[in-house]
Amino acid sequence: MVSMTETTYRIQGATGEWEVVIGLEVHAQITTASKLFSGAATAFGAEPNSQVSLVDAAMPGMLPVPNMACIRQAVRTGMAIGAQINAWSRFDRKNYFYADLPQGYQISQLFHPIVGEGAIDIVADDKLPEAVKRIGVERIHVEQDAGKLMHDQHPTMSYVDLNRSGVALMEIVSRPDMASPAEAGAYLRKLRAILRYVGSCDGNMEEGSMRADVNVSVRKPGDPLGTRTETKNVNSVRFVMAVVEQEARRQVALIEDGGRVVQETRLYDPDRNETRSMRSKEDAHDYRYFPDPDLLPLELSAEFLEECRASLPELPDAKRARYEGALGLSTYNAGVLTAEVETARWFETLLTESAAAQAKPAAEVAKQTANWLISELFGALNKAGKALEDSSVSAKAGAELLALVGKGIISGSAAKQVLEKMLETGDAPGIIVEREGLTQTSDTGAIDAAVAEVLAANADKVAQFKAGKEALFGFFVGQTMKAMAGKGNPGLVNAAVKAALARG
Repeated sequence: MVSMTETTYRIQGATGEWEVVIGLEVHAQITTASKLFSGAATAFGAEPNSQVSLVDAAMPGMLPVPNMACIRQAVRTGMAIGAQINAWSRFDRKNYFYADLPQGYQISQLFHPIVGEGAIDIVADDKLPEAVKRIGVERIHVEQDAGKLMHDQHPTMSYVDLNRSGVALMEIVSRPDMASPAEAGAYLRKLRAILRYVGSCDGNMEEGSMRADVNVSVRKPGDPLGTRTETKNVNSVRFVMAVVEQEARRQVALIEDGGRVVQETRLYDPDRNETRSMRSKEDAHDYRYFPDPDLLPLELSAEFLEECRASLPELPDAKRARYEGALGLSTYNAGVLTAEVETARWFETLLTESAAAQAKPAAEVAKQTANWLISELFGALNKAGKALEDSSVSAKAGAELLALVGKGIISGSAAKQVLEKMLETGDAPGIIVEREGLTQTSDTGAIDAAVAEVLAANADKVAQFKAGKEALFGFFVGQTMKAMAGKGNPGLVNAAVKAALARG
């Protein structure tokens, strides 16, 4: 592992350079059909207050019962980042009073979390894929979400939706190891990718199933840590990076103007691209934490932990290493293909289908397949403003197109035309090739005849070539391809031109 330097990002103030220190507390909604302590549903977009059990509404006498599917997902997540798994853990009550919290407390884990220390490796600069930095994860604890408050346009009425009350969350707390907006963005993207690979959270930040509290402080190089602020509930990678940038600059300007940073909770306004003070930051003792008397400690058996470990899929870093080693892909391509689990699945289907269609081992067609997916298909989809999951071209159809190129039936340039038509119509590549007349000519007799005509029509240039102007070779090839309407097999055309020139 090559360490990234932490001196690449500095804020230039009036009194010199400042370092930024960043930690993230990520709240990830656990992927389960029911809530942490009740059987109520967790589906997104339901009618307000339509997914609320008596437990969620804190009706008298209702007792929580842990959903072990939620516990399993948290354990698997911890294992995926190489973290310590605590076979004994306990739930605590975090006491505060707010309208979206019917119980008057949140069930969380402060003193004995289910997952201890782990780490996530990030690459903050795509141009330096070998430059890896390790970000420490302090803990992962399981807790229940609160409900949602909605206010009317005239602040006289507020409405409470308890659909999210009791939804299971993992709070994933990083160490303050990030030192730039790019590193914070890379960490959040990598964490989201891991969660999606594991299947413990869908990572849909726009739906609120993953959000980050961004802790930022500044200091002069070599000084102790400064006072941090916490910007709550940031719901996109881009906004997290913007919060780091704006909050760090605000703190530097404040300090250099003679003020001081106070520990507080802030909100981010994306319309104004600024953070605003919300309230003073509470400490743990303000919440009067104590063990929840309604819940026994969690004691996880060795068999349960082993089953969790055995259920883990191949994770992004291992998959990337395999792509580089076994398939011979470049570090950059391997990184692109493993960044999202959906992309990796699509590529592996494409690779399997391509190998079968061309009757070759996967390793022999891997580079061609990866290059086509990243350069051609991704390029076309980006141009159209579409994501891979929105593509009208399936992995199987992509493999058929690559097989047509690999077998010499169509040229690479013709393949670009076919892909455009596939995206427009959804038709199979073979149908498009036949309909558009794009089949490549491999008839050596026809190619030799075309070459002879080109050389005869350009006798002066043939003489120049023989006199040492070898750059004209490309001209002869191009003229031959033009004469054959672009349908000549490029390899055979090159060979025919070379042989004809050698014969004189």
